[in-house]
Amino acid sequence: MTQQEIITAIVRALDSKRAEDIQVLEIKDLTIIADYFIIANGTSSTQTKSLADEVEYKLKEQGIVPERTEGYQGANWIILDYADIVVHVFYKETRNFYNLERLWKDAVSHDVSEYIGKQDD
Repeated sequence: MTQQEIITAIVRALDSKRAEDIQVLEIKDLTIIADYFIIANGTSSTQTKSLADEVEYKLKEQGIVPERTEGYQGANWIILDYADIVVHVFYKETRNFYNLERLWKDAVSHDVSEYIGKQDD
């Protein structure tokens, strides 16, 4: 899968489980950490875990597994590290507290509708 196909699969997985405020931030010109951050939140710890599980499940179907995962225990901030794409799934209040969008305000923000709206060939 290409990087854009992976991003599309992640955004669709999050959207299918009703994630709130999905953001795709292109950070490749700002850091060597990753090329993209995908940020979303749930409204409960159960939903937060469900969102992260869905992303892992959908990508695993394509043979893609995260290099690392963090945060499943508390379910306030779950990180799925796919090397060049890092997925941050927050509990809503935790997301407001850390405000990654503000910290990475120089990143290029992509409209998620360009990923959700795409149809499979």
